[in-house]
Amino acid sequence: MSEFAIYEYESKYKEDLIAMILEIQQQEFEIPIAREDQPDLENISRYYQQGNGNFWVAVHEEIVVGTIGLIDIGNQQAALRKMFVKAAFRGSEYGVAQALLQELFTWSAANGLKTVYLGTTDKFKAAQRFYEKNGFDRIEKAALPTEFPVMKVDTVFYRAASN
Repeated sequence: MSEFAIYEYESKYKEDLIAMILEIQQQEFEIPIAREDQPDLENISRYYQQGNGNFWVAVHEEIVVGTIGLIDIGNQQAALRKMFVKAAFRGSEYGVAQALLQELFTWSAANGLKTVYLGTTDKFKAAQRFYEKNGFDRIEKAALPTEFPVMKVDTVFYRAASN
């Protein structure tokens, strides 16, 4: 079992996490998205670390192996974004995704958030099962709050109580 730690985002992780996310998006899932299409990655502190939002990285031997972001959308609600885990660190034996999501829920509860929403692509079947196993209910796009920032690749949407 590989050891990892979760940290709040700092700029020293920027290039490593961008490389990891692009590799998963472009090579593993063949999604035609470029770095330029994701301005949030260029300024994570501005996009995520505002209000009750935040961004975390899972790090193994100084290498980013997972990410998760939370955007404060107001009204005690937030949007989960950029949840990615390197293929070699996926699964319950590593627990990276579970630890990242738990960090997000702990933060959300401590900061008074009531509901977390997310959008994903229909290609991420394993991610959809993971979200459902962790208390997210699938919802229609029309049920999203108007403040939820829908990405053009998002086709499946979820909601969970922050607890």
